[in-house]
Order: sequence, then C-alpha cells, then structure tokens
Amino acid sequence: MRVVILGGSGFIGRTLTRSLIGDGQEVVIVSRGVPRATAGGVSYAPFDGRSGAGWRESLDGADALVNLAGENIASGYWTAARKGRILDSRLAAGRAVMDALASVASRPAVLVQGSATGYYGDRGDAPAAEDAPVGRGFLAEVAEKWEASTAGAEALGVRRVVVRTAVVLDGRGGALPRMLAPYRFFVGGPMGSGNQWFPWIHLTDEVRAIRFLLECPEAQGPYNLAAPGAVTQRQLSQAIGRALSRPAWLRTPETALRLILGEMAQELFLNGVRAVPERLTRLGFAFRFPTLTAALDDILGGSDAVHA
Repeated sequence: MRVVILGGSGFIGRTLTRSLIGDGQEVVIVSRGVPRATAGGVSYAPFDGRSGAGWRESLDGADALVNLAGENIASGYWTAARKGRILDSRLAAGRAVMDALASVASRPAVLVQGSATGYYGDRGDAPAAEDAPVGRGFLAEVAEKWEASTAGAEALGVRRVVVRTAVVLDGRGGALPRMLAPYRFFVGGPMGSGNQWFPWIHLTDEVRAIRFLLECPEAQGPYNLAAPGAVTQRQLSQAIGRALSRPAWLRTPETALRLILGEMAQELFLNGVRAVPERLTRLGFAFRFPTLTAALDDILGGSDAVHA
C-alpha cells in the first residue's frame, strides 16, 4: 500500500509514518523541504502551499491520502497575524488536496482529513458525540473550515474520513511535556476552576485509530479520536500528581492565564469539551489506553520525560 501524507513530518505524522513503514507499507511525505537522509520506505514530494502540482505524480495510483497539515495552534501568542496563519495553512493544504485529487487519473480510495475536538467549542458537561453541532470560537471556526476544505473529495468518488483529534499525549512531544513541567517544581495543579473537561488520547491510540479508519472500508464521515475515559482538569492534575509523586493542589487562576496568554488561554485551557468516541467504538475500534491512569503509566513509566 502507498500512503501519501501531508503533515507527515509533524508530531502525529512522524509516528504514523513509522507505524506504516514498520508494516512494510510505502509512505510519501509531502513537504516543503526534503531532508538529507531518508528512512527506508519513505520518500518525499514537494509542497508549495498553493496547489498539488508538485506531488500529483506521487498521488496518482496511491492507495490513501492523509491530510494533517497545518500550523501548530499553540506555537505562540494568538495575534491576528498568527491566527490568520493557523487558518490559512489548513485551507491552503485543503485546496492543494482538492486540486491534486481532481487532476490525477487514478485517485486514492480514501482521504483521512485532520480536524480537532475544538470543533465543538465549549460545551460544559454535555457529552459531544460526532453528531453534536459545531461550536463557537476560533478553534471551532478553524476546525469547521478545515473539514470543509476537502468536502468535495466525496463527489470525486473518494471515501473521506474526518478525524477530530483530542489532545494527544506522549512523553517526547506534543502538549504533555509542557504540562508536566510545573509538577516537577511542586507547583502543579488544575487550570481555572478545574471543572472543565479535558479530551485526550494516547499517541499510540491516535495512530492506531487513523490506521483503523484508513483501512476500514465502512468508515466514512467524522470520528472523535478521544479516549473514552474523559477527565476534568482537576482529575487530570490529580492523575499527573500521582504519576510523578508530586502535589497537584496549586490552581492557576483564570485571570492569570488570560493575562499571560490572552484569547488562547480561554480556548485551550479554560473551555472544555467531553468528546465521546461514539462512532469509532461502534465501528469496532478498541482503545489500548482507555483511561488516563493507564496512559500516564505507559508514557511516564519508561519515558525520560519523567526525569527531565
């Protein structure tokens, strides 16, 4: 099987690539730059950010296309310019995907389109399955437009799966290493009230779920990639404290978060959504790490992150 990945050099994309080539699959990473050294089973195709012209040859005859491309939402303070880049990077990738799909003779059977549980906005205690409506706020707007950017693939006969991903936990990348830092200095605790829900998924299950949906011919439409063991910010801090043998009582006030991070504080830390993987589990996917305790035990038990 040949899988073409936009965003293959990112946090999730790198692990997905290793998983695929580990099973003998061929991976083409669409990238702005080509590294000097490449791993076996991986090749690179150029991406100019505007169209699929540079990588159409790689897509023609490929079995699957995965679109995870987009600027990191937490890479810096949300100025108007940065928010524009976050959205524009995703829309540009979507346009390139559609341009490439429309122009190749032999299209892939499936497109896995990235999205996020931010699609649902702040929902309080109400669970959000995949049929929940789009919410309000910048992240909901980004997710909605990101998903819509490739909606036309279905009219081209391509099965399209949308993966609404929660916060992905891993010891060597993503959000978790930064989340652990305050606890090592004995100043860890919940953010804001601590009552807001925190959707999460272990990196291993994230990649397993993407591959499951990619390879399952019945899978189509949106799927929440979030562990069934959802927790609140308070429960998250308590679990981290237990895992690191550190106190978890020092709450970060909402006012301090807003002062330091502005709008980003509200949407990333103070809002919450109890994302439920209803369609994913109904399809038969079994989580390897369904609870936060199991996930943290796996990540921190053998990871240098706990000692950093």
